Amino acid sequence: MKSMLVTGAARGLGADIARLASARGYRVGMVDRDAEELHALAAEVPNSTALAADVTDEAAVEGCLERFGTVDVLVNNAGILRTGPLIDHSLDDFRLVLDVNLVSLFIVGRAVARRMRAQGGGAIVNMSSVNGIHPSLNAGAYVAAKAGVIGLTQQMAIEWGEFGIRVNAVAPGFIDAGMSSPFYAAKAVRERRGNAVPVRRLGSARDVAESVLFLVSEAAAYVSGQTLAVDGGLINSVLAQLPRE
Repeated sequence: MKSMLVTGAARGLGADIARLASARGYRVGMVDRDAEELHALAAEVPNSTALAADVTDEAAVEGCLERFGTVDVLVNNAGILRTGPLIDHSLDDFRLVLDVNLVSLFIVGRAVARRMRAQGGGAIVNMSSVNGIHPSLNAGAYVAAKAGVIGLTQQMAIEWGEFGIRVNAVAPGFIDAGMSSPFYAAKAVRERRGNAVPVRRLGSARDVAESVLFLVSEAAAYVSGQTLAVDGGLINSVLAQLPRE
C-alpha cells in the first residue's frame, strides 16, 4: 500500500485530498495544527493517521515523519490567507503568510525528499493558486507566497529529479471549498464569479483533489516541474471579458 502525507489536512481541500487518497488505496498521514479536527477526520478516513504539528516547526515535522514512516507521496497543502490592501498589510501578517504558504513547503519538502532519495523516489505536489500566476486586488502577501510556490516547485523538480522524485504544483482558481467557502456563501458572488469562468461554474474540492491524484499517479510519470491550473480556463480568459465590438 502506497503512503501519502497531506499537510493542512484537518479541513477544506486538504481533507478532501486525504479522503480521495484513502478511497484510492493510500495509507494517509494527515498533518495539521488543529489536533481536535484532525483526530475527528482520522476517525472517518480509513487507513489514516492524525499527525498534529505546526508545519513551520522543523522539529515537529521531523517528529511527524518518524511516527508515520515511509512517504511515497507528499501533498504540501497547508496555507492561510490575509486579505486587504497591501499598503495596509502588517509586517507580522506578511511574514506569517509567507511562512505558512511557502517556507513550510521547503521545510516539509526537504525533510520528505531526503527520505524519498534514500528509498529511490516519490512524488510531491505543492499547492499554489491562480493568484500565484496572476495577482488580484487585496490578496496581500498571498500572491507573493503562491508565486514563490511555483518557483520553488520548479527548483525542487530540477534538483531532485535525479533521485527519482517528481515535483509539480496545482493552482486552483475559483473553488467553492476550503478557505473560499465563506466568500461564496453569497449567491450574487457565486453567480458573478461562476459566470466569469469559461466553463461557467465554480470549481469544487473534488476537482482539485482529482488533479492532485493525477499528478502523483503513474499516468503522470513523465510530468515534473509543472504547474497545473485547475481553474476552468479562468486565467486565459481576460480578453474574453473585454470582447471586440
